[in-house]
Amino acid sequence: MTIIVLGSNSFAGSCFVNYSLNKGKKIIGISRSIEKTKYEIQYKNNKKIKNFKFIKADINKNLSIIKNILEKNKKNIVVDFAGQGMVAQSWDNPEQWFKTNVLSKINLLEHLRKEKLIKKYIKISTPEVYGSHSDKIKETFIFNPSTPYALTHSTIDQFLIMQSKINSFPVSILRFSNFYGEFQPGYRIIPKTILSILKKKKLPLHGDGKSFRSFIYIDDFCSAIYKTINASRTTGQVINISSNEEISIIGLIKIICDKMNYDIRELLEIKKDRAAKDNKYFMSASKAKNLLNWTNKVSLDQGINKTINWFTKIHNSNIKINLEYKHKK
Repeated sequence: MTIIVLGSNSFAGSCFVNYSLNKGKKIIGISRSIEKTKYEIQYKNNKKIKNFKFIKADINKNLSIIKNILEKNKKNIVVDFAGQGMVAQSWDNPEQWFKTNVLSKINLLEHLRKEKLIKKYIKISTPEVYGSHSDKIKETFIFNPSTPYALTHSTIDQFLIMQSKINSFPVSILRFSNFYGEFQPGYRIIPKTILSILKKKKLPLHGDGKSFRSFIYIDDFCSAIYKTINASRTTGQVINISSNEEISIIGLIKIICDKMNYDIRELLEIKKDRAAKDNKYFMSASKAKNLLNWTNKVSLDQGINKTINWFTKIHNSNIKINLEYKHKK
C-alpha cells in the first residue's frame, strides 16, 4: 500500500510523511511548494527517505498532473492536507480560499469518484466549521463558520459527506484541534512565543488572549491519521480529534514564559482583536476513542517542553526562522 499525501510540504503533511516512513510505508508527496531544508521539513531527516517520492504540483494550476499521478497509483490511500490554511488572511482575498479549498478540490474529488481510483480518502479539517461553542463540540453539531477559511472547509466537508452517503465515496473526515511541535512555522502561536522570547522581541497579542483552545502534540496528530488508515469502521465518518486539556491563549503564553524564565509583561504587545474570531471550540474526542482507540499520549506540558528544546537548539544554531506569515497565491 502506498500513501499519497496532498500538501506534503505543509507542517502537518510533512510530519505525517515522516511518521508514515517510520512505519515502513511508501509515500508519494504532492505539494505546490518546493521541498524545504531539513530544519523546516521533518521527513528530510528520515533514514527511510528512499521510500518517499516528491512531485511539485499546484491543485489550481497542475490538476492534470495530480490526476495522472493518482491514475498511475490506483487503489491506494489519499491523505489530504492541501489548501489555503490561514484564518485571518482569508478575509483579504476570500476568492483564493474558495478556488483552492472548494472549486479545485471538487474537480479532483469528482475525478477520483468517477474513476474509482482510491481505497480511502482522508480529509484533514478543522473545528472552526462549528464556530464558537460554550459546550463540548460533538460531530453532530450544526456548522456555524465565522470566517471565509472556515466556510470553505464546511463547504467541502459537506460535499464529501453528501458524496459518501449518495455515491459511497470512501471518505473519512478528521477535525483536529490546534496541533504543534518541532518544525512548526515560526508564525504560529507556540513557536512564535518561544522565538520572540529567545530573540527578545515583542509578541503581538490580538485582543485580551482570553479565547480558549485545545492543543495536541504533532506525534499524537499523526497517530490519529495513521489509525484512521488502518481502522475498518471509519469510512463515511466524521471524527473529532482533540486532547482533554483546554487553555486560554494568554494562559498558554504564560506557561511558555514561566518555563523560559521570561517576564510576560516584557513580551506582550497588545493589538486589536481579529474580525469574527471564535472565542472557544473545545471538541469531544469520545468518538475517536471508540472508533480508533485513540487518545493523546503527550500532555501539553510535555509537548511544550519538547518544542521549547527544539526551537532553542535551532535558534542557538543561528538558523533563520521567519516569525511572519507570507501569503502565497
